[in-house]
Amino acid sequence: MAEVSVRRPRVGLFLKLYGSLLICITLVALVTWWSLQGLNDWRAARYREHMASGMFRLIALGTARHAGPGRAAWLQRLAQMMEAPFDVVQGRRQHFTWIESRDLKVGRAVVRLDTSASQADIFARIPGEPDAYIHTRMSKVSEQQAQALATLFVDELQSVPLAQRTQHLQVLKPYFYYQVRMVDADTLHLDAEQRARIAKKEVVLILKQGNSPNSSSVRILAPLPESRQVLELGPLYLFTWMPVRLVLISALLALATITLCAYLLVRPLERRLKQLELVVRRLRAGDLGARAAVRSTDEVGQLAFVFNGMAEHIQRLIVSQKEMVRAVSHELRTPVARIRFGVEILAEADAAEDRQHQLQEIDADIEELNQLIDEILTYARLEEGQRRLNLTAFSLSDLLQRVRSETEALRVPVQIEVDLPAMSEVVAEERYIHRLVQNLVGNAVRYARGRIRLSGGQDATHNWLSVEDDGPGIPEAERQRIFEPFARLDDSRTRASGGYGLGLSIVEKIAHGHAGQMSVGVSAALGGADFTLFWPRHLAEIAVAERHDEAAFT
Repeated sequence: MAEVSVRRPRVGLFLKLYGSLLICITLVALVTWWSLQGLNDWRAARYREHMASGMFRLIALGTARHAGPGRAAWLQRLAQMMEAPFDVVQGRRQHFTWIESRDLKVGRAVVRLDTSASQADIFARIPGEPDAYIHTRMSKVSEQQAQALATLFVDELQSVPLAQRTQHLQVLKPYFYYQVRMVDADTLHLDAEQRARIAKKEVVLILKQGNSPNSSSVRILAPLPESRQVLELGPLYLFTWMPVRLVLISALLALATITLCAYLLVRPLERRLKQLELVVRRLRAGDLGARAAVRSTDEVGQLAFVFNGMAEHIQRLIVSQKEMVRAVSHELRTPVARIRFGVEILAEADAAEDRQHQLQEIDADIEELNQLIDEILTYARLEEGQRRLNLTAFSLSDLLQRVRSETEALRVPVQIEVDLPAMSEVVAEERYIHRLVQNLVGNAVRYARGRIRLSGGQDATHNWLSVEDDGPGIPEAERQRIFEPFARLDDSRTRASGGYGLGLSIVEKIAHGHAGQMSVGVSAALGGADFTLFWPRHLAEIAVAERHDEAAFT
């Protein structure tokens, strides 16, 4: 019978691992989403700044050229082209951050987005004027602004001599994050309408529509005056919130994080199983004291607990077998020696009466050997501890009455009293409880002066039965040792002392097999020894639960 202290864990190992992994996946998903949002916000801000830097560099250069009285007209012209108001502001009043000041210093534009008002304030530093900045507030992007970009670029190139335009273009290129070049109009692949507009010196927008933002773009063609060349800006691509590369990188990072989480979850389990394997190897190598550490109540912890129980049982079996071999060899020598001595006497006896007497003595010794072998086999079967009890409900009163009748039939010189318990039925294996009571009564008969008392009862959780006698009792220091195999309170091992020292060991094994406990004390009524067995009242339910645990493990 398995130990009743083994309980199923409240949270299974699968649920623990699955729950932890689910939490990990949820956290990784939230962190990934939050990171993508933050990264995309940063990318969007950089995209807006990159798109604005080139145009506002041109605007800042134009504003610097139109210093003095003509600046107002220039700002008005800008407002018409860009469909947004322009003014010049002082930087110290704008409270630029360190990063904004750095970008403005190198000629980049700064975009401050106000999402609540769906508008953006854009600033660019005016070259040659300390703490002066061109400023506008824009709420939309239109085709007219794209045409204004081309116009501003052409105006900037016209501000330098024709021979220096190529060199000046190279100076402006770093402020643009898309392609800017001057090409011959004849090298462009244009349709007839576009060529006609180029010939009229009009700005042409070429839209390339694709299946995704990455494949959709705009090119701006602006013919240069006094030249066959065309200024080509672009292609300008739309902003992509979820580019494939970013999604793949995020997915790989998330997968790597989840893999790491899974490893960190499984690694302790793997380490505990490895430790359990090392303990098993130590046990196989002969270290009977090897035990596994039980650190939790999950399946691995329960496995370690069951393994420790098995190891203790194996160690107890081996020690018990060694003790039994020594004790049995001692117990067998006496009757064997007597048989050998009787045979020798029988060979020398002449009288028929002497031979008959020796034959009776030899027969008694053989019967003693049979009883000893029966006791040893019974003890060995109980010591195996693997047999499942055949539980039945029976009357404890009837069993105690039957034992009294069987004992009185042997004409023992003691009076056996039975205090019939006021109870219905108990659940146990009846033949083993019968053997337990027989052994206790047989032990009491050997030491009682004249009276033996049998009783029983039950409470809310336990059944109990008791065998008392009026003998000398058992010293308190010896009350645990008497259950050891072949243990006796006296040093004699003759037939006069009675028994073989296995009766109480069998009693202890039967009690253990019923998840019960033996108690040894002093009889309050008779003054001698009091042996009491306690075992669970709901033994059948415990057995069913243990079989359910075994099935769950398999």
